[in-house]
Amino acid sequence: MKKTIRDYDLFNKRVIIRCDFNVPVKDNVITDDNRIKESLKTINYAIDNKAKVILMSHLGRVKSAEDLKGNDLSIVARRLSELINKEVIFIPRTRGLELENAVNNLKPGDVLLMQNTRYEDIDNEKESKNDSELGLYWSNLGDIFINDAFGTSHRAHASNVGIASHLPNGIGFLVEKELLEFDKVLNNPKRPLTVILGGSKVKDKIKVIENLVKFADNVLIGGGMSYTFLKAKGYEIGKSILDTDNIEFCQNILKEYGDKITLPLDIVCSDEISVSASFWTSDIDNIKANDIGLDIGEKTRELFKGIIDKSATIVWNGPVGMFELESFAKGTKFICESLKNANAITIVGGGDSASAVINFGYQEYMTHISTGGGASLEMLEGKTLPGIGIINEK
Repeated sequence: MKKTIRDYDLFNKRVIIRCDFNVPVKDNVITDDNRIKESLKTINYAIDNKAKVILMSHLGRVKSAEDLKGNDLSIVARRLSELINKEVIFIPRTRGLELENAVNNLKPGDVLLMQNTRYEDIDNEKESKNDSELGLYWSNLGDIFINDAFGTSHRAHASNVGIASHLPNGIGFLVEKELLEFDKVLNNPKRPLTVILGGSKVKDKIKVIENLVKFADNVLIGGGMSYTFLKAKGYEIGKSILDTDNIEFCQNILKEYGDKITLPLDIVCSDEISVSASFWTSDIDNIKANDIGLDIGEKTRELFKGIIDKSATIVWNGPVGMFELESFAKGTKFICESLKNANAITIVGGGDSASAVINFGYQEYMTHISTGGGASLEMLEGKTLPGIGIINEK
């Protein structure tokens, strides 16, 4: 069991908390502040225990100087100040005297947010490649390191693995919650255990399929990846998305675990991908050469629901249709509604499936919605995440 923020005396200590403030921003407005809100429990705990709180996060991808302005964390500092009803000192630097002096001047209960850690990526990707000098430098700003950024824990960065290598460390409440919820799936889950997999390509989830199909009771496959499975079974899929490199993989999985895997019976099709596109539903043995599969049909929805209703634990990762377009969102909304009504533990992986649940208004009905897409996938693959593995055991 990993050490947590509760295992340390924080009074008057400089506590570095790696958060995940990688929020969507449009026209200088945060369009979804869920990730900031998910960090509040850990931040407020540190404030209440009179720590000198130093927050770190990345925002977006920073490859060149042109990326700096659009990924400035000052917008997060302003929103965070509102949420904790307290001034957040923002330092627009990732190193240097301004940052060091601000840290040295912190009083117990103060909160400081430094600039986007990926600003350091302009110089040979020092953050993303876990530059040892940068990790050491940042560690010297603090006395204790807390990782509360689940969404980046599958990556070894200077701001997680680098700092944790030099300081007493632990996890925050958000990461602790993520680990506890995934443990319910990966270790002694309540059964039947049903896994719903969607998204576009099989290759993105090969390891997840290989790991989960061994101990899941049911694996329901929809979305773009289902067409490669259907192709592997010899069906015509028209112009639907196809992962040609993994048809053989699908054939082998179906041969070994076909009794556990449920594929669509019918598909909502169109001949173009647009808001105004006409669409129709076809059984899987009646797909035409020019059809593009974009959602699961009514027969499939009812088939999936029958399995979901009998499940005690459900894990969902990936939408079952192109839910961004209203015409092809019915299947994904149906999964949301089915999980809402299920008498089961419901865990939603991060990324698009989490966005769908939140955007369609089903957030409060799920047992857990992961804050990390890539991290949740690697957890489901059975991997140890570098940002978690580095944390001290109790």
